[in-house]
Amino acid sequence: MAVLMAVPDAGLAQQSRGGSARSAPKPIEKEKEPPPPAEPPPAPYDRDLLRLSEVIGSLAFLRDLCGAADAPEWPARMKALIEAEGVTPGRRDRLAGAYNRGYRGYSLTYRVCTPAATEAAARYVTEGERLSYALASRFGG
Repeated sequence: MAVLMAVPDAGLAQQSRGGSARSAPKPIEKEKEPPPPAEPPPAPYDRDLLRLSEVIGSLAFLRDLCGAADAPEWPARMKALIEAEGVTPGRRDRLAGAYNRGYRGYSLTYRVCTPAATEAAARYVTEGERLSYALASRFGG
């Protein structure tokens, strides 16, 4: 003859020992944020636009260092460029990164305005004009 033993329920066992029969709390689900929009493919003029951003950053530092009258215009021009072309967060980051690269590159080299700094600024003005003209004539704007 087989004897069957009843196994007490775990919840009941806890109650009999003075514990509670609460179940484990369910994890709180975070509200799922929608994924960021997909980054569109780069525009055909992105390389030139990034170079222009870097040139503007270099000029922002050099023209300010040398006390040029147009020094405050360069950061404002970059802000306008980002507002016009920074359609996605990734693109804004790339444009700002290029500007910062240009700015930092000269801030590490020059502490005072020298003839070399003035020459570099003049060359960047020429390159910036060329890039701006090429972008506007090829891609509108």
